Parts: sequence; structure tokens; C-alpha cells
Amino acid sequence: MTLDLAGVGIGPFNLSLAALAEPVPGLAVAMFERRAEFRWHPGLLIEGTTIQVPFLADLVSLADPTSQLSFLNYLREHDRLFPFYFAERFHLPRAEYDHYCRWASGRLKSCRFGVEIREIRWDSGAFQLLPADGEPIRARNVVLGVGTSPWLPEPLRHLDFVVHAADYLPARDRLLTAGVVTVIGSGQSGAEIFLDLLRRRRRPDGLRWIARTPSFAPMEYSKLGLEQFTPDYTSFFHDLDEPVRDQLVPAQWQLYKGIDAETIAEIHDELYRRSIGSTWPEVTLTPGVEVVSAERDGTGIALGLRHAQQGTTATWHTDAVVAATGYAEASLDDLLGPLAVARDARGRPVVTRDYRLQLPEDISGSAYVQNAERHTHGVGAPDLGLAAWRAASIINSVCGRAIYDLPSRTAFTKFGLEVT
Repeated sequence: MTLDLAGVGIGPFNLSLAALAEPVPGLAVAMFERRAEFRWHPGLLIEGTTIQVPFLADLVSLADPTSQLSFLNYLREHDRLFPFYFAERFHLPRAEYDHYCRWASGRLKSCRFGVEIREIRWDSGAFQLLPADGEPIRARNVVLGVGTSPWLPEPLRHLDFVVHAADYLPARDRLLTAGVVTVIGSGQSGAEIFLDLLRRRRRPDGLRWIARTPSFAPMEYSKLGLEQFTPDYTSFFHDLDEPVRDQLVPAQWQLYKGIDAETIAEIHDELYRRSIGSTWPEVTLTPGVEVVSAERDGTGIALGLRHAQQGTTATWHTDAVVAATGYAEASLDDLLGPLAVARDARGRPVVTRDYRLQLPEDISGSAYVQNAERHTHGVGAPDLGLAAWRAASIINSVCGRAIYDLPSRTAFTKFGLEVT
């Protein structure tokens, strides 16, 4: 059998595609994931944390709100619609979003776990997906949703006692009893981990939080600001020249690397509570600091730090480090090794407006990517709010017709100047 579409990786984005493809008559789809089951950032399912997009940014609703795999239907099937209604929640607990996705993955016949795809080739008019075990899988089109991997700054990569935020929960008990713990990173994960340690550590002293950003800044969450996560802005961004795009993404860091205002308020409230009686809490929060070196220091680590604005340096001794330093897009090179994918000036895959890789002309099938196109589609690439829209766009492209009627306009803002 030759599939119409085969997916590699089952994270939220390929899960969204599988959910929207399920009701399409005659469309043969299968998604493959090397893990045994769906899990979404299990090391960061800290009690009380929420996702940073509204619940309508589920797997399907922004493309098909009538789908049986919507979050509201998930609540109905678990007899929780009224509790959700009275809770008046707009942002879901992170653990609930994970459970919702696992519920959806269990209902989709196209999701096949425990299958590792190691390579993709083109042969005899179809893509050949080569699993670690078993026969090759044939597909006319493929979609790559292999996600991201934890990223560490170079000075920290060779050391023990460094925990990436992705592995925080398994390491939490050890961090609660460590003498000095340094959290690195000013994004949402860093803030949540700092707050969790601040609340739980028996010894509140010895807790430090540093970041390269000039401040512990809030995420952009104004209504017009959020329109930069719309398909309209994605189209505008994709049409910009490559050098302009490369300059723009780092400048937009507060769109995706800031902290939500509620978490900032909770941190301040906890620090304020600890200051009652004119006793400043013995914790350290210092932005504008870069880690320039790190060496083992007895039972801990000596961190070499530089303050960018002051131009000063210091060495801090710490017993453990939590690196909330983000994620890097997983390389597609090993998976697509035999395929001559077009590259831009910086060696990154060229991705067309409809999320396809540019392949040689003799390959008649299409290879799509999900969350590997920030350099061509902007900061919305990893955003859950665009998941259903992008998945529906890919399905329309695969089928060659409008299976999903997507809106022609999605923002009040007109991005770009019309030439007259």
C-alpha cells in the first residue's frame, strides 16, 4: 500500500494534522513516532502551570470547531464541561493539555507509536520511509514534525550537575535540597522553575536566577501584538527578503521568550511575602548576565559570568544549574540525507509558503515541515495557535483542493505597505 501522506514524529503539530485528516474520505495517512506513547514536555508539567495560548488553540478548533477531537468534546467525554464552564479558564493547565493530546492520539488509528523512522528516500515514484525495524513504508507525500531538542550554551555542555529545563521534574527533589541552585534563562520555563523552587525549597537562600536579557520582561500579550501570530503575518513575513527575516526574529524575542504577566506577579508576590518584617529574601535575581565559562569546582560548578551593560565579570560557585535555555530545531539532515533539499545562504532548508521543502524536479511528491520553518515563516512557527491552520493548509495542498475553507483574512492589522 502507498500512503497519501506519512508523518515522522507525533507532537502536537502532526497530531493536529492526523486529527484533521481523519474525516477526509479516501485520504490514507499514517503518523510514526519512536516513543511508546504521546507525551508533551513531561519534565515541565509543574503543578499550577498553564499553556500560554487560549483553549481554542487545540488540535482542531481553529480549522474545524465541529470536530470530535476538539478540547470541548474531550471535556464532554470526561463529564467535565460544567466544571470547566464554572472554572472560567481561558488558559489550560499544562497537564490537562498533555492529557487531552494523549486522549486524541488514542482515538486516531493513523498514529503509530514505537516506530522509529531513520531515513527517507525517493524511489519508484514514492517516498520510502525506512524504519529501524520492518519493511519500508511507501508514501506519495511526507510531513516532518520531528520537533526540537534541548539546547545548552557551549560552556555548560560538558558538565554534570546541569539540568536542562526539559528534565526539571525528575531532578526536582535533588534541587530542593542542594545548597546553591542557579537557574539560567529569562523565558517562561525559567520563571516557572524559579518560582517552583522558591516556593518549595526548605532553604530559600542559595537560589539564584540569571539571564542574558536586559530584564525579566513580560511576554507581549496585547491584542494587536498577538496578531503577529496570525496567518496574515506569516504571509507577510515569508515574503520578506531573507536578511530582513533574519534580523527580525531576534528583535521579536518578547513575542516568544518573555514571561506571562501572571507568573511575574506570582514571583513578586512570593518575594514580597518573604520580605515582611524588613527582611529581604536571600535570593538573587540578576538579568543582563551571560555565562562565559563553566568548570567543575569540587562538588559543584564555578560559573564565569559577564554583565553586558556594566562590562564587569564575576565567578559564582553553585551546586547545581538548571538551564532554561530553550530548544533548537532538530536537524533534518540525517532523515533527508539522500534528498537534495534546497538551502538558503545560511544552509537552512528553503520552505515554501505552503510549508513544503524545495526538492529536485524529478521528485513529484511533496515533503512538508511543521515547526522547522521559523526562519521562513516567523515566530508563529512553534506556536500552538497556528497548529490547526497549518495542518489544514497542508491537507488542502496534499488533496489539491480546499478540504478546509480557511479564512482569507485573520488580522485587523495590515502588515506591509501596499504599493500604489
